[in-house]
Amino acid sequence: MEHIRTPKVENVRLIDRVTPRKSTAGTLYLSSTHSIFVENTEARKETWVLHSLVSNIERPPTNPSGSPLIIRCKNFQVYNFLILQEKDCLDVQASLIRLSRPERYTELSCFSYHPNVNKEEREEAWSFIDLRAEYERMGIPSNLWSLTPANCEYRVCDTYPSDLYVPKSATPPIIVGSAKFRSRGRFPVLSYYHRDNSASICRSSQPLSGFSARSTEDEQMMQAIMKSNPASEFMYVVDTRPKLNAMANRAAGKGYENEDHYTNIKLQFIGIENIHVMRNSQQKIVDMGEIRSPSMGDFLWGLENSGWLKHIKAVLDAGIFIARAIAEEGISVLVHCSDGWDRTAQACSVASILLDPHYRTLKGFMVLIEKDWVSFGHKFSHRYAHLEGDPKEVSPVIDQFLECVWQLMEQFPCAFEFNERFLIQLHMHVHSCQYGNFLGNCQKERRDIRLQERTHSIWPVLWEQRAEFLNPLYRDDHSQTQGVLRPVNSPYCFKFWKSMYNRAERPSAVVARQSAAECLSAVREETQQLEEELTTHQEVPRGTARSPTQQENSYADGKEGGGVSEEDDQSQ
Repeated sequence: MEHIRTPKVENVRLIDRVTPRKSTAGTLYLSSTHSIFVENTEARKETWVLHSLVSNIERPPTNPSGSPLIIRCKNFQVYNFLILQEKDCLDVQASLIRLSRPERYTELSCFSYHPNVNKEEREEAWSFIDLRAEYERMGIPSNLWSLTPANCEYRVCDTYPSDLYVPKSATPPIIVGSAKFRSRGRFPVLSYYHRDNSASICRSSQPLSGFSARSTEDEQMMQAIMKSNPASEFMYVVDTRPKLNAMANRAAGKGYENEDHYTNIKLQFIGIENIHVMRNSQQKIVDMGEIRSPSMGDFLWGLENSGWLKHIKAVLDAGIFIARAIAEEGISVLVHCSDGWDRTAQACSVASILLDPHYRTLKGFMVLIEKDWVSFGHKFSHRYAHLEGDPKEVSPVIDQFLECVWQLMEQFPCAFEFNERFLIQLHMHVHSCQYGNFLGNCQKERRDIRLQERTHSIWPVLWEQRAEFLNPLYRDDHSQTQGVLRPVNSPYCFKFWKSMYNRAERPSAVVARQSAAECLSAVREETQQLEEELTTHQEVPRGTARSPTQQENSYADGKEGGGVSEEDDQSQ
């Protein structure tokens, strides 16, 4: 509370996002975790904005009506306030700048969020996802793959998880030697095993090859991975970077595998750009999404100028290449980028979704995020600015993965158990820090700050709310649900994700253009309500008064939703 200069400002107006001349009067409250706008109406509607979701705060010049304040959020919502007194506006701006840029993890909302659960329930929630059980589902350990103790206490690589699966023939000296020859010590390990044909997806970072360096142990590790697929005589190495970028890294003593040194590998470059290009690209598409009533020319120019869909296609292309190698050719694949925690996570997880129907279920998708992103050291706190830090480290890496999944859902509407709303909710929780799952940059850092003892897990919460996230078109026995997905990756198949990026539309306009799945879901919900009313009517004797239906507590919903107001929720 010491960072709050003024906890309450009256006579504030919340400007309508679509019609700026329309506004609502109310009072703005600042707490340590939220800004709450309470309307001066009989309904006393509340709009909650979670401070950890705030991306930036702008204060345009003061005008005769007052001092404007624009709050932009990481989930692309925008709140326009008009504050009567300039001093109050300056105080609110200064308070929000500090509150939205915490310097320590303990300042984040998850450390002060205390739902009514005991210690045992908290521990049980954190064990909701069991990665050892997931590898067992894939058939690992096996006679060819085993769990290595090499990274116990993170001795070999401090950004990898402690549980790592490697070929049985990979001895500790091979593992250690390979780690020394890989950037950040991230040596090749198993990500996904296709038990139908023994092909595997492994992941690592770039080798420290420079122009001529080599490592016998790293070459032996690659040979061990290839031999763990008995039906194959070679393996692919997928470098997700543009080839020019990889070649430039050779001057710094890094680079890519020399095919003359590694026996029976085929090198494939994909061309996914770096985090800086992606950050700039997303900003352009966000700016375009905020334009009110753009012309068709402005919209198409903005979409093309951003390059965003081109980047989404590159990520999806990487997953498609890997999935085809595994499923159609039966060839194992090693995937890496520079350090192996951004583009590598994207490529491995997209390929896994294409290959395995389990990851297209609600629980399976949670497992995939936990496995390929959380446990393997995707730098959540750096990439999504959870703490005050270097803005050049920020990049929409997982945003692109979620959009690739959405693009697949558009092509295969019956293949996924979850709906678009689940992806948007997950995106919000990655940035909100209300739960502890996406804090920190690696497993070791989460252990050191005792995250599981001091925060709560989001997965059981989303599972309890799964009725909101289920796709009504999904069926276990549908042809799309079974087997490998083979999407069309022609440019005309890629769409603008308006529900994510176009938050300025009126809720009625969004509802008017719902997808077929959303319409079907709405019809099903209405049918259930009618059936319940019919049942109740039949049970209550004629002439007996019925009690009104208890309404949901909107106050609690606003807080739990991490800053999504009632109006915003409808727009999703």
